[in-house]
Amino acid sequence: MNSIPSLLLVHGAWHGSWVWQSLIKQLPDIDIHTVALPSSGNDPTALGDLHDDAAVVKAAVAAIDGPVVVVAHSYGGAPVTEALAAADNVRRIVYLAAFQPDVGDSLFSTAGGVAPPWWEVHERTDLKGQGHIEPSQPREVFYGDVDPEIAEQAVARLGLQSWASTQQPLTEAAWRTIPSTYIICEADNALPPFAQELMAKRADRVLRMNSSHSPFLSQPAELAALIRPELSA
Repeated sequence: MNSIPSLLLVHGAWHGSWVWQSLIKQLPDIDIHTVALPSSGNDPTALGDLHDDAAVVKAAVAAIDGPVVVVAHSYGGAPVTEALAAADNVRRIVYLAAFQPDVGDSLFSTAGGVAPPWWEVHERTDLKGQGHIEPSQPREVFYGDVDPEIAEQAVARLGLQSWASTQQPLTEAAWRTIPSTYIICEADNALPPFAQELMAKRADRVLRMNSSHSPFLSQPAELAALIRPELSA
């Protein structure tokens, strides 16, 4: 008997598992899991890196008894891609306005090797590779079509993102062995749609939303309607 896969939701940079609450409410019949990536947090001295994030994702998948579909948002696509190449219970990866890098790519190189103007980079010269990034215009960049009150609450919960997590090149590319779907957010101010289009060429299937970078906050029902068929694809 074929069972419906579980769903693992992996958030992006600066965010946490709290971003998924509205989406989870739209999928009450699905076994849903989330993670908290160590590269995002409030203590700049305790932030993890890409490999720490990948280890958390890998452990979360291994702890799920049965098949799983993984949804990765934004930066979350990088540790998911790094972590899951050998995960035999992952049926599909859904990249939601996410980085879908190849071996040797880092988030920074995939973004063109230049920090976006809305990144406030705080490097530590005393410790090589240390430092963190803050988003300077989160409301405009992440939440363009989100209800103002919800956007304000989200901005208040944002953390710091480790600089190292954006610099480390991938050693694995899970999408080469696991089927993938890319959901392009066509009104995205964080990851430009043209960049999403390029990465989406690596996916087996491409879907689209007329949304900002955060459809789980602005259009959770519509996003759930796109994700649900991917569980049985």
